[in-house]
Amino acid sequence: MLKRKNTIVLGLLLSGLAITTFVTATLYADTPLSAADYDHDPVRLLQAYRHVEAASVSDAEEQLLHERHYMSHKMQPIFPTKFAGVALTVLLKKEENKDPKALSGMLSAIDSGGAGSVYVMKVEDGEDIAGMGGLMGTAMFSREFAGAVVDGGVRDLPQLKKIGFPVYSTGSVPSTSVSHYRFGGVNVPIEVGGTLVNAGDIVVADQDGVVIVPRAHATAVLLLAQKLDDSEHSMYPYIEKFHSIVEAVRQFGRI
Repeated sequence: MLKRKNTIVLGLLLSGLAITTFVTATLYADTPLSAADYDHDPVRLLQAYRHVEAASVSDAEEQLLHERHYMSHKMQPIFPTKFAGVALTVLLKKEENKDPKALSGMLSAIDSGGAGSVYVMKVEDGEDIAGMGGLMGTAMFSREFAGAVVDGGVRDLPQLKKIGFPVYSTGSVPSTSVSHYRFGGVNVPIEVGGTLVNAGDIVVADQDGVVIVPRAHATAVLLLAQKLDDSEHSMYPYIEKFHSIVEAVRQFGRI
């Protein structure tokens, strides 16, 4: 069923390259397509991921890939949110320094991203260090990033909440990375929240947590996640009507 028509501009980050391709498309949300359609239209692929639950994506990956790609429960949002986007990865290395340009690459990485990007940052040993705050969040918001995921702290929550920019982190802290960290690279493989993230991977986040989808498996995982979502959502009224989860599981095969 066609729920609504959306026009979005998606910035697809090419892994390992400082190139952003912007694609404009008219989309119909919640309309499942074929594998071939998703393979040839990354805009529709990403839009579809915005309408499936993170739990279904995680289950689909376990069933298809026999791998864990969800992040630790320590990764928490600053407010309830739901988004999906393309990973732009950034690494900060712990190093005491007096170099005013030590973190310039971290900022340039933001300017290299665009609509649909998700800023995914690893702050080495950084639970008590703010990897980003209001200034960086405002810059991402202005460039239409989908959100940010920081394996480290975050600060300036009033500003981030004011503009409605979603961020997952290990917690809020008032500290700074300036003089304590050095930029370690952009679009490099990083481990965030206990799972590997590569540039160009799909990031799916909602109130259940954050899941990473390797780009090579994005279509297959999406198709199964859509089926799992459909089964689960069909079970709710069935359980309410017949008052039995046992019968619902037998009927739909989903738990």
